[in-house]
Amino acid sequence: MSKTTSRGFSETPRRDEGGSWARRGERSGAYMEIGPRVGAVLTAADESGLLGEKSARVGGRISPVLLEQARQRTGISSDSELIEFALANVALADEFAETYRQVRGSIDPDLKLGY
Repeated sequence: MSKTTSRGFSETPRRDEGGSWARRGERSGAYMEIGPRVGAVLTAADESGLLGEKSARVGGRISPVLLEQARQRTGISSDSELIEFALANVALADEFAETYRQVRGSIDPDLKLGY
């Protein structure tokens, strides 16, 4: 579901020949390598329709240490792309732990699982 901006840049991550995740930067147009977690989150957000039109604006003040740590961990240098990833990560929150807690102990211990 990859979209293209008016400048012709890919907005969603792709895998390169070596299998690494990459995304074309909004300003530079150059591909930058991003981690598998970032690629997976942005791809899922795109497939869920969360990365459509970009008309909303977000602003705020944050710790420079937090910003630098997030850039280093994700490989994302653009503030806009970093915010997009962070919001996508929250919007796509995996509720596995909560679901696990709710069903824990609900399977019959005598159930034969085939191994």
